[in-house]
Amino acid sequence: MDRKEAVLRELNLYPLWVQRNQPALEEPRPVRPELVSGPETPVSVDSVQAPTSLARTEMNNDRAGSPVVKPVSSVGDIDWLQLKEMVRGCTACKLRAGCTQTVFGVGDENADWLFVGEGPGEEEDAQGEPFVGQAGKLLDNMLLAIKLKRGENVYIANVVKCRPPNNRNPDAEEIATCLPYLQRQIELIKPKLIMALGKTASTALLGKDAPLASLRGTLHDFNGIPLVVTFHPAYLLRSPSEKAKAWQDLCFATDEMQKL
Repeated sequence: MDRKEAVLRELNLYPLWVQRNQPALEEPRPVRPELVSGPETPVSVDSVQAPTSLARTEMNNDRAGSPVVKPVSSVGDIDWLQLKEMVRGCTACKLRAGCTQTVFGVGDENADWLFVGEGPGEEEDAQGEPFVGQAGKLLDNMLLAIKLKRGENVYIANVVKCRPPNNRNPDAEEIATCLPYLQRQIELIKPKLIMALGKTASTALLGKDAPLASLRGTLHDFNGIPLVVTFHPAYLLRSPSEKAKAWQDLCFATDEMQKL
């Protein structure tokens, strides 16, 4: 198996199957083969090609129904060091009492790309870095597929900085309390494009509750910064047949970044 095939298998885009009697779609975008890493998890899909515009169809999403969270007041014009210290010592909500440590974020602090997830899990809580478990490995392979790499022109953060008990979804109050930290991170990074990973992140950043299917394939705005919505890698691990749709989102985001 060559390296290109390996990365396509990891993103559930191989073999290259096309449904019969379907409109012609664009060819899948080439992936630089030297960027391949990580384990293979081949699962069959119905279609692998990325259309120019994404279909807006409903999906069964386990994060549906999350409350809309409106941004609260800013933490002020503090620098990176002050912000990290503030997050490290934060006890503003009940999550801090139940976690090992805060998980601030990681990557290039002047990155063009910002990826925002939901919150730390057990492994992230132990290591103090976002996306280090199986979902993190999948995210790393998603980055490689569009010629990106963790720490190089990429910053990764979460909506909440402390692990919710039993990896549950953070509630609206917890998100509202923690969101100013993420907002200040965004102000300091000044990314060219934000990728919201999953329902919780998209709801928090866009300030509206909507099915993920209705948000995908559209360029949104966060305080003047283009924002693209896709699936959370943990959801893709549970529903690997959706990886082809995530590939569509990555291609869409790459196209938009090239326009900036």
